[in-house]
Amino acid sequence: MVLSALGFAMMSACVKYVSQFGIPVLEIVAARALVSFVISYVDVKRKGIPMWGENKPFLLLRGVIGTLALMCVYYSVTTLPLAEATLLQYTHPVFTAILGLLFLKEKIHTSTMVCIILCLIGLGLIMQPSLDPNTALPLFSILMALIGALGSSVAYVIVRKLSQSEDSSVIIMYFPLVALPISLFLVWSDFVWPNFNITILLLFVGIFTQIGQYGLTKSMQTQEAGKASGYSYIQIIFSALIGVLVFNEIPSYWTYIGAGFIIAGAVINVVGKSTVKS
Repeated sequence: MVLSALGFAMMSACVKYVSQFGIPVLEIVAARALVSFVISYVDVKRKGIPMWGENKPFLLLRGVIGTLALMCVYYSVTTLPLAEATLLQYTHPVFTAILGLLFLKEKIHTSTMVCIILCLIGLGLIMQPSLDPNTALPLFSILMALIGALGSSVAYVIVRKLSQSEDSSVIIMYFPLVALPISLFLVWSDFVWPNFNITILLLFVGIFTQIGQYGLTKSMQTQEAGKASGYSYIQIIFSALIGVLVFNEIPSYWTYIGAGFIIAGAVINVVGKSTVKS
């Protein structure tokens, strides 16, 4: 999950950077999907397994929901500071734990309830539009980040269910298999030809995505959905550092305070469940 967090942090940085050169969000989604599909297809062929999988309806559903969530996530990354965008997206363990209870019959431990409460407090502090209007974040971008988080949670739960019958490479491949045609269709009239340097960065969006997806899928195969996603909070640290060093983004004090609550909730969630299992 740490490998996954680093991959997704680097992916977000590339997305934010290329968007500053007028590349539409949907075009970035298409670029990511193209690279991910090529890598996934090669991996499936290397393993010598059927590429279409067994549970095709759920595999397609994972692809559709993942695509919609990604569009929301990329929009928030391009319109919010990197640290704040990541923090808002990483409220997903709250959604994941609830969905895990409803659809996978996974128990919500006391530590997870504490995590949910602390995450909600942290979220409120980060949003803080009424507390400090001068540093308020765009509400529509916040909404997109939260919808992306919800969509990611649904995708994680589907991955958890699919992992019982499908190879991780097939699960990963279905995402670009769906995302590529959808994003190309929607962006066709607004397509911008990138120069060489931007093309390389778009390729890295897909490469870093693949690293993130690989770590995520492997972790979901070995841990409960709610617990595994808790480890991903280290991406907040990676993204904050990249935001400061690359984009000169200095988070507000409300972001620091909110991040403290969210990270504390994640730590309690992981440590609490580990204690119960031991």
